[in-house]
Amino acid sequence: MNTPNQSRPTVAAVEQLTNNATSWMGHRRSDNKEIVMGQTFIAPSEGDLEAIEVFSSIVTQPGQVAMTLHTFDPQLQSWGPSLGSATVEFNHTCNNKWVAFKILGLHLAKGMSYGFRLESHDSYVGVGEAAGSAKQPPFASGKEWRFTSNDKKGDAFAYYSLAFKVGLKAA
Repeated sequence: MNTPNQSRPTVAAVEQLTNNATSWMGHRRSDNKEIVMGQTFIAPSEGDLEAIEVFSSIVTQPGQVAMTLHTFDPQLQSWGPSLGSATVEFNHTCNNKWVAFKILGLHLAKGMSYGFRLESHDSYVGVGEAAGSAKQPPFASGKEWRFTSNDKKGDAFAYYSLAFKVGLKAA
């Protein structure tokens, strides 16, 4: 007797949905710099990664946006090597929509810190973010990061957070 294959549901394991500001990433034509945005988070549960979504506020220059997922060391504030990546074509139909980056084949461990980076060599995209304050950060278990082509170390901001969702299939 064959029983149907019951797949595990995808759940938003960690998310930050507030979108009250915009952060820019990609190729900035005014000074020819590449701006890379990042977001760190702690996995609150164990599971297989299905996708990470970001909120695309506005696409001013269409093109390809790449997302890479990394381990992250919160004590040293350092990014590990890329664990996986996905690329999505952004255009004007992405304005004010959630866009999914399907990074399949990765298992996230409960309590571990991770970070994702968004970069593009040919587009310029406004990504939704939450702006808070030092006393009231918008997202307690991570920080927003900003890198430029001449600053590979980057800067972290606890009072900002990208608008994102991490979809996992529970273990």
